[in-house]
Amino acid sequence: MANLLLGQTLGYSSDPFYDGPAAATIERRGAVLVDGGRIQAVGTADDLRAAHPQAQVHDYGEALISPGFIDAHIHYPQTAMIASWGKRLIDWLNSYTFPEEMRLEDPAYAQAVAGTCMDLMLDHGTTTVASYCTVAPQSVTALFEAAQARGMRVLGGKTCMDRNAPEGLRDTAQSAYDQSKALLEQWHGTDRISYVITPRFAPTSTPEQLEALGSLWAEHPSCLMQTHISEQHEEIAWVKELFPEARDYLDVYERFGLLGAGGLYGHAIYLTERERARIRETGAALVHCPTSNTFIGSGLFDMAGLKAEGQRIGLATDIGGGSNFSMLRTMAAAYEIGQLRGTALHPSYLWWLATAGSAQALGLGDTIGRLAPGYEADLNVVDLASTPVIAQRHAQAKDFWEALFPTIMMGDDRAIRATWVGGKPR
Repeated sequence: MANLLLGQTLGYSSDPFYDGPAAATIERRGAVLVDGGRIQAVGTADDLRAAHPQAQVHDYGEALISPGFIDAHIHYPQTAMIASWGKRLIDWLNSYTFPEEMRLEDPAYAQAVAGTCMDLMLDHGTTTVASYCTVAPQSVTALFEAAQARGMRVLGGKTCMDRNAPEGLRDTAQSAYDQSKALLEQWHGTDRISYVITPRFAPTSTPEQLEALGSLWAEHPSCLMQTHISEQHEEIAWVKELFPEARDYLDVYERFGLLGAGGLYGHAIYLTERERARIRETGAALVHCPTSNTFIGSGLFDMAGLKAEGQRIGLATDIGGGSNFSMLRTMAAAYEIGQLRGTALHPSYLWWLATAGSAQALGLGDTIGRLAPGYEADLNVVDLASTPVIAQRHAQAKDFWEALFPTIMMGDDRAIRATWVGGKPR
């Protein structure tokens, strides 16, 4: 039976960074018709109720029906050590990340962590994630099985490292290639799962491993490739020491076939002009991780400048370097970083980044991230007056954006009234 969701609706005809808030279409008494796992129609409540009298009605009143949030960069193995105190990136990896990731050698523990992470994502209205796993193939299996059990669209891959990591977390150039290929062939395109080739970052891979993974990507160009770039000054200096022949950080990846339109580059805070131009030329995507960048003290992402150049940009929590599972809190952090750089990001920009923008970054802009016929029916329903402090500010709002912004800045999982995954309520 078809389901008809009633409430306020927010859709986009184009990117508001270029066309302004008018790119958004707001229906105060709107409706979304869902059937067969996809959105069949979007319109006014009166029109769709009249046209589909047999549909099961879910009336959410004044709550906002939105595409589910899309988290374009997480580390699900770090779920249990989120909010670990007081380290810069490299020390943080050694002190917290690597010891925890070694625990996922145990398949049962990996299954428990993956299930917890996916449930927390859904609790916060996030319906799609792109995740790094660990070096252990069973960590990939755990993530994909957790996604299958919940009907989620998930992208992920085995994290590859053959140096500058503990012995229990290192593979080799050959095993990285072989294990990644086997997982790719098993999982890519199964249900709602996409395999992503995943070198952690240049310092933890030898040239031989980067070359092997570049070859694998060339053999399977339908896959995405995810890694990190230019997160902290110390990291950039380290890359220069390890790869003195490279022109810059991005050149390391390009030399080994790891730059292209399906590339996802997390953080990207300190890109040079050459790197920015080359990323734009190749059509690769950047992923902004604002709570992580502030929590670990990395720096301020240049959202305004990069978007003005025409870069594709997604938004992400980057748990556990990121300090919250909520894409609402992540939008708030992106706003705060924009303020520190002298640009106040309009609420329409922030919501776009967490939905359609992240979908485009993941190469899924024609599949998820919008309220439009034919799109997969991953939705969340957001209460715009979920707490007393938000409700009192909401009551003073003069327009839709003023009503939405307090939830962006102060909302959490209490604001998520419902989550729909693949056309089914969770």
